[in-house]
Amino acid sequence: MSKRDYYEVLGVAKTASADEIKKAYRKIALQYHPDRNPGDKDAEEKFKEAAEAYDVLSNTDKRAQYDRFGHAGMSGGGGFGGGGFGGGGMRMEDIFQNFGDIFGDDMFGSFFGGGGRQGGRRQGTRGANLRVKLKMNYAEIANGANKKIKVKKYVSCDVCQGSGAKDKSSVQTCNTCGGSGQVRRVQNTFLGQMQTVTTCPTCNGEGTQITAKCGNCKGEGRVYGEETLSLDIPAGVQEGMQLSMSGKGNAGERGGAPGDLLILIEEEKHPSLKRHDLDVVYHLHISFPEAVLGTSVEVPTIDGKAKIKIPAGTQSGKIFRLKGKGFPAFQSYEKGDELVEVNVWSPQNLTPEEKDMLEKLKQSPNFAPGPNAAHTKEDRSFFDKIKDAFGG
Repeated sequence: MSKRDYYEVLGVAKTASADEIKKAYRKIALQYHPDRNPGDKDAEEKFKEAAEAYDVLSNTDKRAQYDRFGHAGMSGGGGFGGGGFGGGGMRMEDIFQNFGDIFGDDMFGSFFGGGGRQGGRRQGTRGANLRVKLKMNYAEIANGANKKIKVKKYVSCDVCQGSGAKDKSSVQTCNTCGGSGQVRRVQNTFLGQMQTVTTCPTCNGEGTQITAKCGNCKGEGRVYGEETLSLDIPAGVQEGMQLSMSGKGNAGERGGAPGDLLILIEEEKHPSLKRHDLDVVYHLHISFPEAVLGTSVEVPTIDGKAKIKIPAGTQSGKIFRLKGKGFPAFQSYEKGDELVEVNVWSPQNLTPEEKDMLEKLKQSPNFAPGPNAAHTKEDRSFFDKIKDAFGG
């Protein structure tokens, strides 16, 4: 089943401000929150759908990427396969951890009379996202590629396995919250007793305290290091597209969830070809005799070379199309073409003998310029496409 538009999910316009998006998400999150809809799978899916939409639209970079490429440019919409891109929606623990500021630590305790949402205790602090630039040549973009990159980042401490504690006995239950990660307070007001639930200030919501820190990571549960990652980049990406690799960013503190790795695609320039959307353009220079008599030439393509026949009498500006020799569309069966524009080369330095021959030819009626019957409407459309490609 295809995903709904994120703006539609939150019920906001594409021009909505950050505050409008936040308010819309908060309203939907409250409506479909699991505590209000126990056992309702449909409500749970709508809750997750809204969280995924907010995750994208509340982030300036992700929102711009979504506006440009739609779901195809997002981590959840790509289905990028073995490289770890994508993912089937959002997990409940991620939602509560990432969007605690939306729900509020006391919100659900107040609404539900102390029942609150389960799992209020959180483990550590989520790691920050990382962004890297990845250069790809035309062949890699057209066919997809596996790229191995080294990323310097925070990694989980292998001495304490990310806990931040010297050993198991160095972790104890928080005395303030009793391990729940939350502190409940009851206040008497003119409306009666009001209960609020807030994050425990002693353990910051983790429910535990470290009595002796790990000597290797100094209690953080992570150290600065390096990781080699294997990325399976799908065919059809383009300059400026951003892919997301879930959980491959910085490790979180004390067992917190890792951030994501954001891969920004950069295209390497081709020595002979120029990209125009899904098409590639090549300027072929031939001599005057070749244009008059016809010839066969090899032209570069994304994947190598192709041989084309230049008919006798070919005019300068003629466009030949090599069907299917362009770029594939991202996650689509559509494919572009290669457009070969012929330019007849005029020599600049001639011998006296060559000048005499041309003077004689100039007098022949066959060399007098006339209407160009070769430029059909179809050729003209390709010519216009070339002009567009070069801003003409």
